Amino acid sequence: MSPPPENSPTNTAVLHAEYSNDERRLLLKLAHDAVDAAVNQRELSLPSCPAHLSEPRGAFTTLYREGELRGCVGYVLPVVPLYRTVAESAKAAALDDMRFSPVTPGEVPQLDVVLSILSPLVPIRPEQVEVGRHGLVVTLGLRRGLLLPQVPIEHGWDRETFLSQTCHKAGLPLDAWQHGATVEAFTAEVFGDRDAR
Repeated sequence: MSPPPENSPTNTAVLHAEYSNDERRLLLKLAHDAVDAAVNQRELSLPSCPAHLSEPRGAFTTLYREGELRGCVGYVLPVVPLYRTVAESAKAAALDDMRFSPVTPGEVPQLDVVLSILSPLVPIRPEQVEVGRHGLVVTLGLRRGLLLPQVPIEHGWDRETFLSQTCHKAGLPLDAWQHGATVEAFTAEVFGDRDAR
């Protein structure tokens, strides 16, 4: 498999690792198995997981093929156990990311997976946002946009651009973060296949 590009999420600053190497490998294998099962229209048999991986957490699964983004889907709110969030987001990244055609069976062996396990959302003032540490959620009315912590690093954005682009993701004016939108932040533990090798 080709590794993700050099500016991939796994090169962002590492926060305190909550998940052990064994737990990371288990979650990455689960993501690969979920993609394979979904693309090949098979039932996925979920493994028994340690209690730590059964805690409800938000998470995103990002797929790369030959260093190029191939899909990214996730869930912000911790509504199901983490292992189920990983399995469901991996399946959705392979089949339901509207920016890409569905992953084909021939692509499955070429995919690299990066997982982003999210902390709970907390309100934050714009001047407190730290590029490379925080992911953002901007909400106004029924519109909500989210960008992961690694996104501004990948694009070389400063804090204000990051806030503006999160507004854009929500379909809001770029300056909505200055005019009544709610800004919330989260951190993410980000790891991928390259880290597990």
